[in-house]
Amino acid sequence: MGATSLLPLRYALREMRGGLRGFFIFIACIALGVGAIGGVNSVARSITQNVSEQGQSLLGADIRFELNQREATPAERAFLDSQGQLAVSANMRSMARLEDGSDQALVELKAVDAAYPLYGAMETNPSLPQADLFGERDGVWGAVAPDLLFDRLGLKNGDKVRIGSGLFELRARLATEPDAISDGFGFAPRLMTSMDALRASGLIQPGSLVEHVYKIRLADGSSESAVTTVSDKAMADFPQAGWSIRSRANAAPSLAANVERFSQFLTLVGLTSLVVGGVGVANAVRAHLDSKRGVIATLKSVGASGGFVLALYLWQVLIVAIVGIVIGLGIAVAMPFFASSALSSFIPISAEAGVYPGALLLAIVFGLLTTLAFSILPLGRARDVPATALFRELGLEARGWPRLPYVLFAGGIAVALAALAIWFSTDRRIALIFVGSAVVAFLILRAVSEAVQALARRAPAVRSTPLRLAIGNIHRPGALTPSVVLSLGLGLTLLVVLALIDGNLRRQIAGDLPDRAPNFFFVDIQASEVEQFAQLVEREVPNGDLMRVPMLRGRVLELNSVDVQTLNVPPEAAWVLRGDRGITYSPTIPENATLSAGQWWATDYSGPPLVSFSAQEAGELGLKIGDTVTVNVLGRNITATIANLRQVQWESMGINFVMVFSPNTFAGAPHAWLATLQDKQASAADEARILNAVTRAFPAVTTVRVKDALDIVNSLVAQLGAAIRAAAAVALISSVLVLAGALAAGNRARTHDAVVLKMLGATRGTLITAYSLEYLLIGLATAIFALLAGGVAAWFVVARVMNLPSSFLPEVGLSTIGIALVLTIGMGLAGTWRILGQKAAPVLREL
Repeated sequence: MGATSLLPLRYALREMRGGLRGFFIFIACIALGVGAIGGVNSVARSITQNVSEQGQSLLGADIRFELNQREATPAERAFLDSQGQLAVSANMRSMARLEDGSDQALVELKAVDAAYPLYGAMETNPSLPQADLFGERDGVWGAVAPDLLFDRLGLKNGDKVRIGSGLFELRARLATEPDAISDGFGFAPRLMTSMDALRASGLIQPGSLVEHVYKIRLADGSSESAVTTVSDKAMADFPQAGWSIRSRANAAPSLAANVERFSQFLTLVGLTSLVVGGVGVANAVRAHLDSKRGVIATLKSVGASGGFVLALYLWQVLIVAIVGIVIGLGIAVAMPFFASSALSSFIPISAEAGVYPGALLLAIVFGLLTTLAFSILPLGRARDVPATALFRELGLEARGWPRLPYVLFAGGIAVALAALAIWFSTDRRIALIFVGSAVVAFLILRAVSEAVQALARRAPAVRSTPLRLAIGNIHRPGALTPSVVLSLGLGLTLLVVLALIDGNLRRQIAGDLPDRAPNFFFVDIQASEVEQFAQLVEREVPNGDLMRVPMLRGRVLELNSVDVQTLNVPPEAAWVLRGDRGITYSPTIPENATLSAGQWWATDYSGPPLVSFSAQEAGELGLKIGDTVTVNVLGRNITATIANLRQVQWESMGINFVMVFSPNTFAGAPHAWLATLQDKQASAADEARILNAVTRAFPAVTTVRVKDALDIVNSLVAQLGAAIRAAAAVALISSVLVLAGALAAGNRARTHDAVVLKMLGATRGTLITAYSLEYLLIGLATAIFALLAGGVAAWFVVARVMNLPSSFLPEVGLSTIGIALVLTIGMGLAGTWRILGQKAAPVLREL
């Protein structure tokens, strides 16, 4: 590179000796977006890496086998024993009752054998050997539980509770359960005891919903191929076992998937803030070039080419962008270190933070592409404006587009930015929707600004001088309207969407849903006790509506004889094929469902197995009447033909199943029953009485109070909503920065206007009123657009995607309008106040 080619860089550096004045908003916009993208991806990679590195401890094994509703057969157990050190455990939900029966609580019961844990360490307070924690003393078994259960039932160490028909002494508080995350999310506190205690409690009955877990520790130093060999051999030797197999490389699939989804969402939010910040970049570059009119005109007058001017100021833009990117990288590097301590109470892993070059490089690329995409158009316009126009202070504010090459170059970079966002996304469909929505939003916001200006231009003449000035300012050349609408519109729209979705969800969970949902779910009712159970409920709740159905657990293995693991299933239907599903049988169509296609089987049907499939899920999986579904139930593969499709009201929270089989399918199979009880008139005291009566009479039945479950869900939704709103605030901050930049960029023209109007007799009060009305009208128009666009988007998500009732929340509308007016009027007047105090003589000399 010769001296001539470096000349623009030398001039650029020389011009910047005075500092970065005028570029602070530019730097802040880039730093915020780069920091958000790099930080979120760094945190996600930190969690994913730690989960991978701690796979053995999190899983509690090198490989884990799970069977539902049955223990391993002797042949299966012999195979598992031969692979390495084996630890056996069982998980189920049950009711823990005070010894006097006065109170009870739902618990996630986990029974372990003496080999537990194979990896990691269980920590209790006080710390005792496992034999002392769980052993039997005078007919009383030992158990441990976290503080939550102690607090819920008012217990202390040494107190006793009844579970099933057994009596358990709480001998310590559970501080750390090393493999808790591998068992998935629980709605109730953990209670741990021994396998012998579980068997003695009488909870395990034919058809009980018990997960039997077999964990294997292979020889030290075993490779991933050795783990895979064990898994493959298990599937080959026992094809109908129906077990779920998970290795240390996939210790916490739910956590990994959720981190991936949340990371993608936050990355897109960060990209939104970066794109919104791009408008600030364009405004800052335009304002900087406007302040350099004289310099550009002089350079062109002494022979500098347009290309030289373009290169000079492009170098300056890139240097400033690099400063913003470096600041953003500092934020991104620090974020995993702050997040590791903040997330430790939510994610039970040892989060060791680090620096992740891949995440940082992605943020750098996004930052540079955004800078180029939004700066090349004003740079191109400055290149082509003649010196004479610049000396007359014309040209840069002229309407119209730069020459075609600059437009194509900016468009190409924007396409590259969109392509990268889609390519690096885990769910490219969602990313594509996001990119398309962003483009449509930009176009609509531009149209909104044009419409506001057109309305102002056609507005009838008014007698009020301030209002007439305000309307004129909205549509004049170089008006603030496009910049304000674009910068504030995106951020406000995003906030409206998230606020409406969050509000509707919480309204459903806390308001409408409890009214439609049953009061209780009763699980693991033995077939021999169903009638006695129904009689008890009828005595206790004469006006209640009891619904009961048989229930088994089954895993879908094949659709139309094709292994489901080889199918490309859309994300919205993947849950049907993931893990074990609750299934049932019925001679007649369920009360809360309606047939949408096909015919129900006869009540005395005795032919080949038939199944009724949920219509929505069948459509998502591409299934139709006549197709076949193979499920594994209790170690037996059953292939059934789809006889009909039915509409299922999942939002009712009643008893619903994806698959309902013909009764002959499971003839003779051991199973339990599931029941719901609904009594809209029941008070909290009535529910407590019912719960106590059922628990006393049927200690092996697990009772779930729906309102308690909804409270937990509501709390989780609130936490998730707070996190999402905090992330969305990043986009709003970018909008505010861009708004500030747009207002600052217009200060020069407003200074001239204010001085001229004051010379013609306008008072400071008149000008303040005029500017306030201008900002009010622009802010109000932006808020109305945000409410309309955000309302439509939120309605689509809630009503069409979530299939829930959607309503507009007035408080969201009022807060949106308030935010818009406070930001536009407040920030506008803050910048204008200084302008109104400008002395006239220096300004008049420049006119």
